[in-house]
Amino acid sequence: MERKVGDLQETERRSKRITFENPELKKASKRMTCHKRYKIQKKVREHHRKLRKEAKKRGHKKPRKDPGVPNSAPFKEALLREAELRKQRLEELKQQQKLDRQKELEKKRKLETNPDIKPSNVEPMEKEFGLCKPENNAKSGRQNSKKLYCQELKKVIEASDVVLEVLDARDPLGCRCPQVEEAIVQSGQKKLVLILNKSDLVPKENLESWLNYLKKELPTVVFRASTKPKDKGKITKRVKAKKNAAPFRSEVCFGKEGLWKLLGGFQETCSKAIQVGVIGFPNVGKSSIINSLKQEQMCNVGVSMGLTRSMQVVPLDKQITIIDSPSFIVSPLNSSSALALRSPASIEVVKPMEAASAILSQADARQVVLKYTVPGYRNSLEFFTMLAQRRGMHQKGGIPNVEGAAKLLWSEWTGASLAYYCHPPTSWTPPPYFNESIVVDLKRGFNLEELEKNNAQSIRAIKGPHLANSILFQSSGLTNGIIEEKDIHEELPKRKERKQEEREDDRDSDQEIVDEEVDENSSGMLAAEETGEALSEETTAGEQSTRSFILDKMIEEDEDDAYDFSTDYV
Repeated sequence: MERKVGDLQETERRSKRITFENPELKKASKRMTCHKRYKIQKKVREHHRKLRKEAKKRGHKKPRKDPGVPNSAPFKEALLREAELRKQRLEELKQQQKLDRQKELEKKRKLETNPDIKPSNVEPMEKEFGLCKPENNAKSGRQNSKKLYCQELKKVIEASDVVLEVLDARDPLGCRCPQVEEAIVQSGQKKLVLILNKSDLVPKENLESWLNYLKKELPTVVFRASTKPKDKGKITKRVKAKKNAAPFRSEVCFGKEGLWKLLGGFQETCSKAIQVGVIGFPNVGKSSIINSLKQEQMCNVGVSMGLTRSMQVVPLDKQITIIDSPSFIVSPLNSSSALALRSPASIEVVKPMEAASAILSQADARQVVLKYTVPGYRNSLEFFTMLAQRRGMHQKGGIPNVEGAAKLLWSEWTGASLAYYCHPPTSWTPPPYFNESIVVDLKRGFNLEELEKNNAQSIRAIKGPHLANSILFQSSGLTNGIIEEKDIHEELPKRKERKQEEREDDRDSDQEIVDEEVDENSSGMLAAEETGEALSEETTAGEQSTRSFILDKMIEEDEDDAYDFSTDYV
C-alpha cells in the first residue's frame, strides 16, 4: 500500500515538472479508450433514433386557425367588409391572369396551325372570333352577366357553320331550347346537330328509343364524354408502364369517331374550313365534349354549373375549328322542375326545399324509395326528414337537417352520377318552326348511313344501367330560354309575381297537411295541438310541419311521451 502511494506522488511531481517546463501542455489530453468512444457513439445513435420516433408520432404540425375578428373589436363589420373586398379583388386578378394566359396559348396555337400568319394578323382574327382586349373584358365584367351570356351566344351562332346542341340523355326533350333552334333555322345556311351526351346513365332500351325519335328531325350522335382527359405525354407513359391494364371508366369516350367522321364528311362537301359551335343548357357536358375531341384539357370543366362564361376557340385540325359557348339563359316562366334542373343559379335563387321538392314530384316514388333506401313517404318534407336521418344529417339538438338533405338531392340530380330516364313522346310532332323542307335542308351534306352505323357501335359498347336500377322521371317538355337582351328585364316582374303565388300555395298545402294530421289524432292530443298553434305564430310553415311529423312518430309509440316531448322541444 505504501509503495502505491509513493508511486502516485512520484507521478504528480513528474507532471508538475513537465507542465512547468512546457506551458503548452497545460490542457489535459482528449485521448480515450476505444471502449469508451464506441459507447458514446452508441448513446448518440440511440438518442437520435428516439428523437426521430417522437417526431414521427407527433406528425406535421397543423396550421393555426385564424381566430377572426373578435366581437368586442370596434368597427368589426367594416373590417370584415374590407377583407371580403380584398378577397374579391384577388380572385378577379387571378381570373384576369388566367384569361391572359389562355389568349397567349390561343395565339400560339393559331401560329402553329397556320405558320403563314404573321403575329400582326392575329388581332383581326381575335376580332373575328369576338375575343376582346383586357380593357373591354373589364368593362363587360361590370355589365349584367345574363346580357353577356346572350351576347356571347349570338357570337357563337353567327360565327359557326355547324351548331352542336348538347342534350342530356336522361332528359333530352327538357334540354332543347325552341328559341335558340328557331334562331339557328332562321339564320340561313347553318346546320344543327343534336349530341346525346351522358348516354351511359340511361338504359340501352331507352337510349335507342330516344335516338329513333330524334333522328326523324335532326342528325343525332350518341356520345359519352371523357370526364378526365389528360395530356398525351401522360397517357403514353401510363400505357407503356401498364400495357394490359384497362382504362378507367371516366377516361373512356364513346361516339368520338362518329362525330369526327360526320364533321369531316361535311367539311369535304363544303370544300372549305368550317367552324363548329357547341351550345346547350348548363351541366350538359359542352366543355367535356371539346376536351374529349381534342384529348386534352382545353376547357374548364367541373361539378358546379355555368363555369364557361365566354366563348373560347379551340382548333381541332387545320380544317375544323370548334367554339365553346356559355350556357343558355333559362326563362323564369318555365316549370319549377325545369328551373331546378337547368338554371345555374337555381339553388341560390330558388330555395333548396322548393327546388328539390319540384324534382321529387316528377320522379317515380317507388323507385326513389328503392334508390335512397328510405320507407314510403307521403310528401316531400317527410322524405327529406327520413333522408337526413338515413344519412346522419342532424342539426343542434338532434333535429334532422331537412334543408341539407334537400341540397343533397338537388346536387345528385344535377350532377353526372345519378341514373334516371324519361320516356319519349308516343307520336312525333315537329315544332312549329320546322317543316319537311327545313328538315331535309338541315340533313343535307351529312352521311347519315355511316352515322347510324357508328351510333349502333357506340350503343353496343356503352355499359348503361339496368332498367330496374334507374329512376323514371316525368319530363316537363321543352325548356324555354332567353336569347334577346331586352327580354331579361321583362321577365323579372313576372318572376316575382309567380314566386309569391307559389309561396302562398305552399303555405296553404302545408296548413292542409297539418289540419289532416290533427284530425286523425286522438282526443288526448288536444294539448299538443294547442302548442302547435302557438308555435305556428312564431315559426314558419315548414318548421311547423316538421314538428308535427316528429310528434306523429312519437304518438305511435306512446301518447304520454309524445306530450312530454312536445313540451321539451318547445
